[in-house]
Amino acid sequence: MMGTTVSAHAIESCVASLKKQAVSAGVKPEIAERMLSGANYDEKVIRFSTSQPEYKTEIWDYMAFLVDAKRIDDGKKNLKKHSKTLSAIEKRYGVNRHVVLAVWGIESDYGQFRGDFYTPHALATLACAGKRRQKYFRGELIKTLQIASRGDVPINDFRGSWAGAFGQTQFMPSTYNSLAVDFDGDGRKDLVNSVPDALASTANFLKNAGWRDSRPWGIEVKVPSGYSGPSGRKKNASLATWNKRGLTRIDGGKLSGKLEAALIRPAGAKGPGFLVTRNFRALRSYNASTSYGMAIALLSELVAGGDPFKTPWPTNNPGLSRAQRLDLQKLLNKNGFNVGEADGKVGPATRAGIRKAEAKYGMPVTGRPSWNVYYALGGR
Repeated sequence: MMGTTVSAHAIESCVASLKKQAVSAGVKPEIAERMLSGANYDEKVIRFSTSQPEYKTEIWDYMAFLVDAKRIDDGKKNLKKHSKTLSAIEKRYGVNRHVVLAVWGIESDYGQFRGDFYTPHALATLACAGKRRQKYFRGELIKTLQIASRGDVPINDFRGSWAGAFGQTQFMPSTYNSLAVDFDGDGRKDLVNSVPDALASTANFLKNAGWRDSRPWGIEVKVPSGYSGPSGRKKNASLATWNKRGLTRIDGGKLSGKLEAALIRPAGAKGPGFLVTRNFRALRSYNASTSYGMAIALLSELVAGGDPFKTPWPTNNPGLSRAQRLDLQKLLNKNGFNVGEADGKVGPATRAGIRKAEAKYGMPVTGRPSWNVYYALGGR
């Protein structure tokens, strides 16, 4: 709709057009006016929508901050606190309560963090000035306004991601419309302010994506040295077939039965291997990422009192927890590598500081928040 340089007038004109389109789609005029009032070009939204990570996030980095000791401990507390609700959700939707809880933990830290953006304004920027999928974001914006117009979510509560996802388990508006449920029975599907609605809607999403509690998400396995057989999440075979191919359970036990699973090795041949079922595909569909699916799977196991993965990640320079990332920023500032306010979030300023520290200490310059640079700066 707009070129690279977007004038204030062009945005104004586009937002006015969006208001009219929303009203034509059944949105109350006063809702469209109030929610889009003040919407203008947001450079940060455009930057996030087009930026590529400065370094590839290895799975052990991803897992270190998503599945850290605090998130596991908070998960166990919330498991007790919401046990009645989770039990009822599990019974109705047939989705493991620990998995539902894990999605909540990863998506919003159990409702503690919802996102930095007012989503109607973020979506207006993407619809009017985005570099791609403008039509899609226009549709998501209209659906956001419809949710507010129905009275499901108060207009000031749409806080979330730059891409428009919001609520305690971060639903896009179109997903909200098709899969959100009113579990607390108050007549509104409010995934922002109602924990029962948010958790039940997540269970409904996973059920719709193919989750069945009659099967595990996956099994950690031993893969024979030099294995060159099938692998990849689309190459399914029965457990009995995988047994014939030389794989065993991680404790050496035999694989048997007709359950279909695929072999994935998310850190390569030197890291852990997993036979994952269609349930893992359901987890992965929440964010189209194998690392994300593994984080949900591991957190669900640990919150339930299970064991961590037995095979270590293939690195001698592991990633940092959220507490360690915060500490790393403080140490960078203390040692003269100014990264601004320490908030635990590793953005461009923190990565630039890490690169300077790595160069000073004779390390490969990566900008990665790793144990080695943390240790070199005095972290323990």
